[in-house]
Amino acid sequence: MIYLLWGIAAATAVYQLTALVACLRQVGARPAVLKNPRAISILKPVRGLDPDFYEAIESHATQDYPAPMEILFGAADERDPSLPEIERLKLAYPRIDIRVLHSRTKAANAKVGVLIDLAREARYPLLLVNDSDILVPQGYLRRVTAPLEDEGIGIVTALYRATSHSGPGRWEALGIAIDFAQSVLVAPLVGIREFGLGATLAFRAEDLKSIGGFEAIADYLADDYQLAKKITRLGKRSHMSDVVVETSIGDDSWAGVWQHQVRWARTIRVSRGDGYLGLPVTHSGVWIVAAMLSGAWSLAAGLTILRWTTALAGGVLVLRSPLAARGFWLAPVWDLWAFVVWIAGLTGSTVVWRDGVLKLTKDGKLLRQV
Repeated sequence: MIYLLWGIAAATAVYQLTALVACLRQVGARPAVLKNPRAISILKPVRGLDPDFYEAIESHATQDYPAPMEILFGAADERDPSLPEIERLKLAYPRIDIRVLHSRTKAANAKVGVLIDLAREARYPLLLVNDSDILVPQGYLRRVTAPLEDEGIGIVTALYRATSHSGPGRWEALGIAIDFAQSVLVAPLVGIREFGLGATLAFRAEDLKSIGGFEAIADYLADDYQLAKKITRLGKRSHMSDVVVETSIGDDSWAGVWQHQVRWARTIRVSRGDGYLGLPVTHSGVWIVAAMLSGAWSLAAGLTILRWTTALAGGVLVLRSPLAARGFWLAPVWDLWAFVVWIAGLTGSTVVWRDGVLKLTKDGKLLRQV
């Protein structure tokens, strides 16, 4: 048994070292320089009023971008509580082309239904999609569109750090900083090409047309992953931008955070089933505890130091997360939580999303609402 433990510990150490290398590469990456700016349409589906919503949408309207831009908001409900805040934005920035569309397209993934309608109204050759609660820094549009000047790059995505006004939300935000970001950066190093995060997806309108439009991903829950997958299948690459954006987690209960985490887990399982089975190797905290119970204290100490190092590298050096700076030492504890979530995601085909319960098929499609 001790040999098995050392074998798993070695695999865990290799993963953590790979994550460390990936984080240091990201920190040292040279940002692409925008030379030939192209007009861009920002597509933002909205539903409900997220925390810090106005600050998030305002950060897009204040971008210093040297080409024409438009911001298109889409809502399925004409009484959506976010709409007054969008009207406030329009009044504050009358020189920016800001429009609101009431979406009528029905899709299994309601967000994609809104995107279908927004894409029809978009006028420019570059498209950018991000979640409605994403706060972006100045220079964001320049930095995420610059890589698209390389015809070999089909889609640009970006990492994000999270904040929250609640204890459970801060716990989830900590996990994003000390675990999730590292796993995303490792993906291209192990041959995963189709990575894309809903926090930022920038691509060409012509490539969207080539994959069949947003209609091609309307039945999938993981629309960001599927969009990246289909665009990279055109023979193009996915690119991780050097920019980091910010989101605010609205869940204020442990039940809400748990449901969110299980939804992610089950979505990953049905999207990449082969990779899902190997995820426990990344949960260093589990093997630290196993080493302690086996009396292998030097092994436990070594894994703990390595885990803290990768948590600091990803959370502080890459994401510049204050939560990670204060709570990196909780990384092994987070791993125990993540392992329990992994077990919950290993079986089951339903997820709680928005106001309902959705059923997933084996290939990640939304079958029906239950």
